[in-house]
Amino acid sequence: MLNRRQFLFLMATVSTLTGLGPIRSGAETIGLQFSKAKSFTFDELKRRAQAMARKPYQEPAIRHSDVLDAIDYDAFQQIIFDREQELGADGSVNFPAQFFHLGRYFKVPVKLHVLDSGQAMEILYRPDYFTFGETSLDKILPDDLGFSGFRLQEGPGVTTDWLAFLGASYFRSSGELNQYGLSARGVAIDPALPTPEEFPRFTEFWLEPGTPESDVFVVYAMLDGPSITGAFRMDCVKNQQIVMDIDANLYARQDIRRMGIAPLTSMFWYAENNRHQARDWRPEIHDSDGLAMWTGTGERLWRPLNNPSSVMTNSFIDANPKGFGLLQRDRAFYHYEDDGVFYDRRPSVWIEPTSEWGEGEVQLIEIPTDDEIHDNIVIYWLPKEPVKAGSAWEYTYRLHWASSEPYASNAVAQVSHTRLGNAGIPGQPRPKGGWKFVIDFEGKSLHDIDKLDKVEPVISTTKGRIDNNYALQVVGTKTWRAFFDLYVESDDPVNLRLFLKLGDRTLTETWLYQYLPFTYG
Repeated sequence: MLNRRQFLFLMATVSTLTGLGPIRSGAETIGLQFSKAKSFTFDELKRRAQAMARKPYQEPAIRHSDVLDAIDYDAFQQIIFDREQELGADGSVNFPAQFFHLGRYFKVPVKLHVLDSGQAMEILYRPDYFTFGETSLDKILPDDLGFSGFRLQEGPGVTTDWLAFLGASYFRSSGELNQYGLSARGVAIDPALPTPEEFPRFTEFWLEPGTPESDVFVVYAMLDGPSITGAFRMDCVKNQQIVMDIDANLYARQDIRRMGIAPLTSMFWYAENNRHQARDWRPEIHDSDGLAMWTGTGERLWRPLNNPSSVMTNSFIDANPKGFGLLQRDRAFYHYEDDGVFYDRRPSVWIEPTSEWGEGEVQLIEIPTDDEIHDNIVIYWLPKEPVKAGSAWEYTYRLHWASSEPYASNAVAQVSHTRLGNAGIPGQPRPKGGWKFVIDFEGKSLHDIDKLDKVEPVISTTKGRIDNNYALQVVGTKTWRAFFDLYVESDDPVNLRLFLKLGDRTLTETWLYQYLPFTYG
């Protein structure tokens, strides 16, 4: 299979697909060929998805599998779409669209349509949209293959892209810092269960570009899978920031044990908190370093990520959350020293519910990895109510592809670093069986705190004994640092919780951590 690093490289380097001139039903357009126009509405798409959910699932047919097998990773990189045939190549739209070819790793085609004034025309595949380098694929490709996905360019004549849909229901944005990283999905079905995870896929897209003056490009999508169908509307906005307003309508074909809403998928190998797991010369390797949550009650939480030795699932119960997401808080290049894939520029993604989601939980899944090529982190919202066959669900939310957490609070400082080391005091015999935790906090709430103020770390643990706990201001800065030693006698996971206070005043967000003794040895 195409591994994660290859996929990200592909996203950054494969030439763009290319051209919608003026969209007119029945009119000739430069480059692309279209089917006859049909009427389209989002309400009709929702009715169609709901009707599909009442029928048995049909596996998608894979045509010309032997031909597609010839398009391996190296061959795929040589496939270049003629930019003159871009959807919007003539400058008539805000963000020209390009389309991905099928290949060994993306064999199931998706239907692509363009929308204009409520009329939809399917974009018809032709191999002469592409050039194929030294592969000679043009001599063997049939005329009815289809596409595997699409991406949006930053503007007419611009070669860089900012949003891509490719494979199952995955999509990515390069974010404010113009670097692809973690992925979003339409829905997650039964992740981290004894039974195989299901990967519903977007089977059709309807693309509605904006005018050159607009910053909105609307994407409609049909989702289909063995247990679920769905109809999505995504208003994709690119100006100073990149946000996507999503209206997800889901219809259950079967009972579903875990239906993950607004799922994100990322990679975490090692960072400051688990340096002992490093097997590479680079100081840190991760797309995201923590899960941030703003609960329905207003509490701010930060949970650094782990790379466990077995699959770990953690749930954070909430009701009507204000937001949550996977963030890359560490933006220092020298913490990664990678000028090829630039982990310091990977986007953070914040999920902001725009309707009431009710009771449920944010669920975090951490999967072992020994390399950066594997996505091993998953988060999503899990509704409390059981998902029964025939039920319908609607969730609206906004995805922020950002450099930092939106709506950050000035009232509480954020965790900036989590470090672990030997317990005890330097220069004295070190006690056995303990680990020292060091947590840094930065933010405006600490700027008026004097180094002599009696700032206290409030700490709780589900197991073991806490010792040698205190807080101090880092000399020459406004950063405050909390210290404590933890002693445990078993290998069971330990859940820790810490924040700083001054008298009755809470100064920081709450740091959560799952210490896994069996990974520290």
